Amino acid sequence: MFDLISLKNGIDSVEGFFSGGVSAGFKDNGGLDVAFIRSDKECDISAVFTTNRFQAAPIRHYKRYPKDFKTNFILMNSKNANAITGEKGINDIDFIFEHMKYKNLLNPVMSSTGVIGYPLDKEKIIKAADRFDFNSKNSHNCSQAIMTTDSFAKELCLKVELNNGDFFHIAGICKGAGMINPAMATMLCFIVTDADIPKKEMDELLEDSVQNSFNTISVDGDTSTNDSVFLLCNHAKKAYDKTAFKEALGFITKNLSLMILKDGEGSNKVVAFEVNGAVSHQEAERAAKALSNSLLVKTALFGEDPNWGRIASTIGAAQTTCSEEKLEIYYDNILIYSKDHPILDKDTEEKATKMMQKESFKITCNLNMGNFSYRAYGCDLSYKYVEINADYRT
Repeated sequence: MFDLISLKNGIDSVEGFFSGGVSAGFKDNGGLDVAFIRSDKECDISAVFTTNRFQAAPIRHYKRYPKDFKTNFILMNSKNANAITGEKGINDIDFIFEHMKYKNLLNPVMSSTGVIGYPLDKEKIIKAADRFDFNSKNSHNCSQAIMTTDSFAKELCLKVELNNGDFFHIAGICKGAGMINPAMATMLCFIVTDADIPKKEMDELLEDSVQNSFNTISVDGDTSTNDSVFLLCNHAKKAYDKTAFKEALGFITKNLSLMILKDGEGSNKVVAFEVNGAVSHQEAERAAKALSNSLLVKTALFGEDPNWGRIASTIGAAQTTCSEEKLEIYYDNILIYSKDHPILDKDTEEKATKMMQKESFKITCNLNMGNFSYRAYGCDLSYKYVEINADYRT
C-alpha cells in the first residue's frame, strides 16, 4: 500500500534538485526564456523523443552520449527550436557547454523549443547562464521559461508514502499548447525524482507512462521536431516501490498531458474519445486517435453541433472493423446514434447541444465487434488557433 500526496512548488520539493529561469531577451516582452534543472548528485536519465524524422539538434546531441550515461544538468531555452540546423546546431550546443565548464557539468543535456530553422544565439544563452543561481529552487520560473504559446505554466509534484514509512518524491514540469499529436505530442516535459529506482525500470516505466498519457492527446494532429520527455533520478532517498512509482509517474504524466490539452491554442473544450468493442487493441487505438485528430470533428465540437455523421465517418476512414448495424455513439450518456435511432429527434439534439457546451465531456463509440477498448483525448479547434499560428514567428 502507498499514498500519493500532492505538494506545491513542483521540482522544488524533490530532494537534491534545483531549478530556475532568466530572461535572455528572446521574448519580446522580456519574459523568462532560458532555464535549468540541476542535481547536486549525478543522475540516471531516461528519455522518450519525437517520431518526427527531422529530430532537432538537442535530441541528436543527446543521442551522441554513451548508453546509460549519467548527467547532473539540463539547459532549456524557448523561442528557438534549434531544429533543421544541421551539424552546426549540434556544434552550437557543444560551444555553449564548453563555455559553462566552470559550472562542473556532467554530460549536460540541452532541450529547446520554438521556431524551426534558425541557429541559436549562443552568446545570449551563455550570458543568461552566467546569471543562473545554481542553488535556487524556483520551479515556477523554470516552467515559465520554457513556455511558448502556453497560457499557463504546468507543474506537479507528489510525495509518495510507502507502507513501511519510507517516502520519495516525483515532480514534473512541461510546456505545450499547439502542434500536439498522439505520436509523442509536441511538448517538452521534465520529470525528476529522488526515489531509488533502477535505471532499467526507469526506461520501462517512462515508455509505458508516455504511451498512456502524452501519446493519447491531440490538439491539431501535428508532430514537432523537438518533442521530448525526460526522467531524471538522483537516488537521494533510499526508498522505492515499483507499483507505487508506476502509479505516481502515471499520475504526473496523465495530468500534465491533460493540462496541455486544456491549454490547446484557442481551445475551449477537452473531450475524451472512447472506442469500445473493437476487434483488436490496435484498431481501438487507431479509431480513437483518428477521432481526436479529425479537423471536422474538432470544428463540430467548437460549433457545439452533435453531428454523429462526422464520428461515424472518421471511424470508417480509420479502417476499423465496424458495422453501421452494430455501431452505437453516445455523447456522455446521451445516445446519439444506433441502428434503431439513426435520426436525432428535437429533444435529443437539444440535450446533446447543451451537453456540448460543457468544458469537458466524453464521446463513446461502441463498435460491438470485439473486446478491446482505447481512450484518446482531444479538443475543439477555434478561430483563435488560426490567429495564433498564422503569425507564430512574429
